[in-house]
Amino acid sequence: MASPLLAGRSRQIAGRRGVRRSRLVDHGLRAATAAALVVDAVVHLRDAGFYDAVATPVVSQGTLFRLEAGGALLIAVLLVVWPARIVWAAALVVAATAAAAVLTYTYVDPGALGPLPDMYEPTWTLPGKLPSAVAEIIGALLAAIGLVRAWRRRPTPISPPER
Repeated sequence: MASPLLAGRSRQIAGRRGVRRSRLVDHGLRAATAAALVVDAVVHLRDAGFYDAVATPVVSQGTLFRLEAGGALLIAVLLVVWPARIVWAAALVVAATAAAAVLTYTYVDPGALGPLPDMYEPTWTLPGKLPSAVAEIIGALLAAIGLVRAWRRRPTPISPPER
């Protein structure tokens, strides 16, 4: 028969393994989400110059590409150094809106929308478009998982002193 002290110790060791595993999953999730955002940003920065001619008097598609890339890079860095709920939410917004935009402008021709230029491109054969879309979709899914995990994590309550 095992002593109660040993039983408590084995639960404590198992709990530590679970915490380590959870931290490892969190780090991997942060790294993978940041990597997806970086892929998206690199493609947009590389291709922005090709889209400067697609413009309205207010903004060009190239400028929108640069803004999206800057936002993706900023959130990728923040996610690595400060994985707070708000950063996970921002990562989800950046990746999901980028994925929605590329899918919409590939399959739907909405024309110019307010200050936004007509960005309709009904093809996936352009260099970087497909890898960027895949990175955005994967990034959005990973960011959603990261946000749920961050939301479920509760701060450890401070226990009252023992008497």
